[in-house]
Amino acid sequence: MPKVLIADKMSPRAEEIFKERGLEVDVNVGLERDELIKIIGDYDGLAVRSATKVTPLVLEAASNLKVIGRAGIGVDNIDLPTATNNGVVVMNTPFGNSITTAEHAIAMMFALARQIPEADTSTQASKWEKSKFMGVELTGKILGVIGCGNIGSIVASRGIGLKMKVIAFDPFLTPERAIDIGVEKVDLDELLARADFITM
Repeated sequence: MPKVLIADKMSPRAEEIFKERGLEVDVNVGLERDELIKIIGDYDGLAVRSATKVTPLVLEAASNLKVIGRAGIGVDNIDLPTATNNGVVVMNTPFGNSITTAEHAIAMMFALARQIPEADTSTQASKWEKSKFMGVELTGKILGVIGCGNIGSIVASRGIGLKMKVIAFDPFLTPERAIDIGVEKVDLDELLARADFITM
């Protein structure tokens, strides 16, 4: 039976998914490099986030390793050339947290528009300065999105849903894609001059 090591903190659901697919799973979080080197040879798969560094030394000790799954976007913590040379497939989950990240950007925009952190501090200090924290509405404002890829396009969609005018700067955004997602493509200087709120 193939064996997988989960080496970083993940949702318990990750372990369940592996087991449902007939894999043996060990969860061993927080290993030092030398500890990982000692045990990695026993595993066919390795699941990591960003804490575990999959270095050439780790990969050289991984005699049975066939795949590394990175729960997240970047793979900076994995030595890709060594993995490739050793025939180890490296996969990531570029869309795994896109909605969460986009919604967080929108939440921060609401907090900024409505002065929520300042109002909270005031309230915690037993003040009631209601008229001091009126804030502004997002409806009708211009949202500037710098980088309109996966996450940026989701932020743009949420902004449009809030009845904001969305402008975007992204050198890779085609005019056709801009129309598809409902944004106006502009250059960076124009975005900075026109936007009421900016996200990147």
